[in-house]
Parts: sequence; structure tokens; C-alpha cells
Amino acid sequence: MTTPDNVQCMAMIKISSKVEEAEWRTLQALAKESHQSISGLLTEAIGDFIRKRRLRPVVLSHLQDSISDNQEMGRGLVE
Repeated sequence: MTTPDNVQCMAMIKISSKVEEAEWRTLQALAKESHQSISGLLTEAIGDFIRKRRLRPVVLSHLQDSISDNQEMGRGLVE
């Protein structure tokens, strides 16, 4: 089987987990409404979760640097 040049083939692994029944039913409904597979939705959600968790420390570090760099200006605004 061949794929177009712009499509990446990624290795997939099978996972197993437990979720609350109500959440599972909601996920099934969302998959049906959005015409996506549950696997696709879970892959997207896991990717979003990872990006969020990895981005947060970087953002907080930049925020702390900015606060440190602008302490004098901040004191001026308070006065």
C-alpha cells in the first residue's frame, strides 16, 4: 500500500484503560456526532494533554523571568 507524500505513517500501539461509564457514553456520543473514531478522539486528547503539560513549565519560567526583569516598572505602577 502506498500513501501520498504529505501523509505520515505513525506506528500505533494498543492500550487498555478504565474510565467511568458516564464518560465513556459521552465519548461515544461525541465520536458519533463528530464522525470520528473513539481512537482518533483519544489520540487527539492525549496529544492535547501532553502539549499542555509540557508547555506550562516553559510558560511559567518565561513569566517569572518577565516579572523579575520588570520589577521596577511594577513598583512604579503600584505607586
